[in-house]
Amino acid sequence: MRSDPIADMLTRIRNASRAEHEKVDIPASRLKVRIAELLKEEGFIKNFRLLEDRKQGMLRVYLKYGVANEKMISGLVRVSTPGRRVYVTHERIPSILGGMGVALLSTSRGVLTDRDARKQRMGGEVLAYVW
Repeated sequence: MRSDPIADMLTRIRNASRAEHEKVDIPASRLKVRIAELLKEEGFIKNFRLLEDRKQGMLRVYLKYGVANEKMISGLVRVSTPGRRVYVTHERIPSILGGMGVALLSTSRGVLTDRDARKQRMGGEVLAYVW
């Protein structure tokens, strides 16, 4: 059995959002911190903090809700998995909900949003769609 830490992160965020939790703790890694940075920049989460412990540390993600407590994250889907990698060139980067959502791509220049990857003409592995 293989583990997929990115899918685990996305599932924890999705479940916490559906249960209307204020925050969720996730085992940390550099890739997960970068994904959290992009989610914050795009307005899907309120904030995040890196909590230190003796092992790998924990990433605490603070979820964001609207005025009437509506969820900012409607959907969160893992695209590329360890058993099925999905790669795209910069011409084939998908637009999520006509630009209302975001595709997260792992490129040679790090993890980028679909808009940034198109600007830099960078293709890569499609990690997830968020809307």
